[in-house]
Amino acid sequence: MPVYSMTGYASALRRPLQNPDSPPLPQLGVELRSVNGRFLDLTLKLGEEFRHLEPQLRERVAQAIRRGKLELRLGSAREEEEAFPCPQDSVLERLQSLQSRLIEHFPQARPLSVQEVLHWSRQGGASPSWDEAWVLKLVEDALDGLREARAREGARLVAILLEKIEALKQLADRAEPLVPAVVARHQQRFLDRWQEALGQAGALAHAELSEAARDRALSEAAAQAIRIDVAEELARLRAHLDEITAQLNKGGELGKRLDFLIQELHREANTLGSKSTALELSNISVEMKVLIEQMREQVQNIE
Repeated sequence: MPVYSMTGYASALRRPLQNPDSPPLPQLGVELRSVNGRFLDLTLKLGEEFRHLEPQLRERVAQAIRRGKLELRLGSAREEEEAFPCPQDSVLERLQSLQSRLIEHFPQARPLSVQEVLHWSRQGGASPSWDEAWVLKLVEDALDGLREARAREGARLVAILLEKIEALKQLADRAEPLVPAVVARHQQRFLDRWQEALGQAGALAHAELSEAARDRALSEAAAQAIRIDVAEELARLRAHLDEITAQLNKGGELGKRLDFLIQELHREANTLGSKSTALELSNISVEMKVLIEQMREQVQNIE
């Protein structure tokens, strides 16, 4: 199943088939734009003749799109050849009759200009009669185009996320061998300082407390090792990365789940940085957080 981005654009422009004896209908245009959003937020911008279709349009959009801020425009296309309509004879005769009557009462009134005749011809013309099933099919075709556009963008996002996941795994591989050496070095530093403190207490005190001091020092060193050991954090980070990879391969509606997993990655990287007593691990933690933040930005666009 593909992964869909919430960002996409699609349009459809078509003229309906009709009886040659009927007045020609203009082309009908549908335009769809979507960006990321927590839920489905649909805005409809419809021509007056399509207002009654709003419930059906909302239902069809909800069936095709789950999340995102989406705008749907539906209306007659304004083509150049339609900017200058061909007025019907009945409309021209009515305009001429109205002009004659007005001039009888207002002789100083000027005649209608060509521009005014064209304008009033548009206003006075009958609204086109659209076949509802044909209009809804046109909208569905545009929705199919939007889904395809969102799927293409989703595939690009998946490729970016997999690249970031691989980079994070490489950082974890760099950090893992450093952990035992860092722990051992920290333990030894602690024991050295403990011995130094005992030495400053005096020879007598050192003789009386040497056995107890040694046990206490070993216990404290072990506790320090547990506090700075980040092996568990690295293991959890790898597990989260594997789960994200599995979800991306599975596809479908996974944006919210990925967002939660990204938060968990942030938690492990932050803990790695806070526990670190070595510059090497601190630098790795910073690099991880940069990559995770870049992943979060991409996940925000996934449906």
